[in-house]
Amino acid sequence: MDYFRPVAMTDPARTSGALPLAGGWCWFDRAEHLTRAGSRGLVAARDLPGDVLARLTAPRPALAGLPLDRPRLMGILNVTPDSFSDGGRFLAPGDARARARAMAADGADILDIGGESTRPGSADVDPDAEIARTAPVIAALRAGGLSMPVSIDTRKAAVARAALDAGADVVNDVAALTYDSGLAALVAERQVPLCLMHAQGTPATMQADPRYDDVLLDVYDWLAARVAAAEAAGIARERIVVDPGIGFGKTAAHNLALLRGLSLFHGLGLPILLGASRKRFIGTYGGGAAEARADLRGPGTIAVTLAGLAQGVQIHRVHDTFETKQALRLWLAVTFGEGA
Repeated sequence: MDYFRPVAMTDPARTSGALPLAGGWCWFDRAEHLTRAGSRGLVAARDLPGDVLARLTAPRPALAGLPLDRPRLMGILNVTPDSFSDGGRFLAPGDARARARAMAADGADILDIGGESTRPGSADVDPDAEIARTAPVIAALRAGGLSMPVSIDTRKAAVARAALDAGADVVNDVAALTYDSGLAALVAERQVPLCLMHAQGTPATMQADPRYDDVLLDVYDWLAARVAAAEAAGIARERIVVDPGIGFGKTAAHNLALLRGLSLFHGLGLPILLGASRKRFIGTYGGGAAEARADLRGPGTIAVTLAGLAQGVQIHRVHDTFETKQALRLWLAVTFGEGA
């Protein structure tokens, strides 16, 4: 099989063969031709197969009303006692609501609310407990006038149904419809956007000994298959987002390989979500106290986010919304000019 990774560019001086990447802020005039046997070098963009070119250049549809012609921030709100970075901080409903309002004020475009930790080694949470943690918070935010899109971070149909009934707009499934067979039917019925994330193994076992033949191509193929499964279940392609699943069944080296090759995923013709915030590999490579403390990985998270922006990634899932929004604004201003 042939794969084509567009070489994303942001320089305002474009070549005559430049084409828009995913209808966004990046452009490309060449792509790396990849195969399972290795790289076959660069190909001019206009010489790519027509179907490949169409997927790489087509503007992405809006997500829950948010146009994706510019980068978007998804603020993380974990209403859990045991999430790896902020477990217990926002478990109380009042604390969760205050945090949500603060992230909205900081410039988050969408809130992602989860009631089950999927950190390495974590165990399943009973659906009733997960619903009790998430649905009342979503309902209270809507009752308080919060109008921005809200995503429910869950693998379970019952939890997603309760969240959608409470006012959520998007389902973010880290298991990509492989955990609960009822979730696909629910998403199809409600006609809501769905994020499909790659993971190898379950949260309890995924970091035991992750292995790939070629992590970039393996994750791409797996996501392509899950997109096809979602479509077969009645979920419209224009409502699907893909996430390569940084840190979910990957070594630090796997994560770096995925980040270097992120632009390949534009070949699926879908918006890309990047969720690298405060992940362990940031501490591994960043060094110092951040190796052991997730709360010190903010600067490294911003570095990874900016690398994703330079490859045209549309949605960035982060804990530190204020800091990341500031970095995003400065990156846009420096790259495209003061009025960007």
